[in-house]
Amino acid sequence: MPRPGDGEPRPVTLIPGDGIGPLVTNAVEQVMEAMHAPVYFEKYEVHGDMMRVPSEVMESIKKNKVCLKGGLTTPMGGGVSSLNLQLRKELDLYASLVNCFNLQGLPTRHQNVDIVVIRENTEGEYAGLEHEVVPGVVESLKVITKFCSERIAKYAFEYAYLNNRKKVTAVHKANIMKLADGLFLESCREVATKYPGIKYNEIIVDNCCMQLVSKPEQFDVMVTPNLYGNLVANTAAGIAGGSGVMPGGSSRGSGSFESPVVLEHFNRRFKVMN
Repeated sequence: MPRPGDGEPRPVTLIPGDGIGPLVTNAVEQVMEAMHAPVYFEKYEVHGDMMRVPSEVMESIKKNKVCLKGGLTTPMGGGVSSLNLQLRKELDLYASLVNCFNLQGLPTRHQNVDIVVIRENTEGEYAGLEHEVVPGVVESLKVITKFCSERIAKYAFEYAYLNNRKKVTAVHKANIMKLADGLFLESCREVATKYPGIKYNEIIVDNCCMQLVSKPEQFDVMVTPNLYGNLVANTAAGIAGGSGVMPGGSSRGSGSFESPVVLEHFNRRFKVMN
């Protein structure tokens, strides 16, 4: 496997996290050791009940450019901010990429599943813009911008182009949210015209969920706003064996370690190893 750089061990920030996070990240450490991978880990204890990600952890991530993170618990209600959301915003990790595919030896109901869900990671319903208008009435703002919609659409089409994918499907609810999701679709359509070799189609999110559990093999690359992508990616992961075995990452674009090419290369190697 070709490796970038001069072959010197590369530091990687490691956040074991909560729940099964330490188990999963410990398994990754064992795999890396068995592969003699030229990396070493800078480990930090971060937990979802903290008010903020410690500054030394943020500095480590910015320095190393790569972070392996287990799950961080998100408190239910109470006004405590999600650390996952803090990481995405402060590091501008605008693209979440999850590749869901059948693993050899893991029986599932559907075969020939190989779906890539690319989700906008910074705005939409997860922008965190909520306030209480009057007692008993809470207003939560859904923010969709042309800049972020075009940026995630370009990421999806560039991923499809670089990895020989044939189709990009935009997931939306523009039949109801005509302005917000309409802007997202408009941006996807504009970007699609620049990639004539890639088929483009659109699907309403509720129909998308039904189609996923009945005929998942029809999907290739899917590009979504924030909330829909969370639901679609977890549904696709469940179809292919569960979220615990599906590789994924958050990225700032092709300049980061978790670029489309690197993640796809890892995914292919992972398939071969299994």
